[in-house]
Amino acid sequence: MVKHNNVIPNGHFKKHWQNYVKTWFNQPARKQRRRIARQKKAVKIFPRPTAGPLRPIVQCQTLKYNMKSRAGRGFTLEELKAAGIPKKLAPTIGISVDHRRKNKSLEGLQANVQRLKTYKAKLVIFPRRARKAGDSTPEELATATQVQGDYMPITRGEKRSVEVVKVTDEMKTFAAYGKLRLERMNKKHLGARQKKAAEAEKEEKK
Repeated sequence: MVKHNNVIPNGHFKKHWQNYVKTWFNQPARKQRRRIARQKKAVKIFPRPTAGPLRPIVQCQTLKYNMKSRAGRGFTLEELKAAGIPKKLAPTIGISVDHRRKNKSLEGLQANVQRLKTYKAKLVIFPRRARKAGDSTPEELATATQVQGDYMPITRGEKRSVEVVKVTDEMKTFAAYGKLRLERMNKKHLGARQKKAAEAEKEEKK
């Protein structure tokens, strides 16, 4: 028995539903096509890494994800300068550059500078024509291999341990909201108070 005040069932089952079904039978062939394309690209860009240029470590956006690290668009000019790599040379040796990005933290700057230095130490440069200063030796070129997949992948650091602190009476009685309001008021009236103090000092001198 139908309960409650619901719509009386009146199904429309005479549509040609077979015409609206989407199939994915071409997926195995697509998978093969993508794999062959990757192989061709690897041969074409040899001896460079298959994953493309080196990317910096950046923090994700918004409060929800900013504790997570990911690969960024490119290294800043400040990071390149600290690592001793000219900005025009960087793209030619497989380092991506983003002149718009700014360094907001010292830790991020140091991490990316260290990443660049590690990359530079492992770098093997193949000469385009005649060998010049900065190119790798013939022995290094003979042993060099193409890196498949991500080069210097970004790994999650060690999980920070939580420090356990005993709750004191002072902590219990501390009014955080009141303290915030007081500091906000002090900040608001700072200029006026400094001006008043300067005028009072001026009056005393007279």
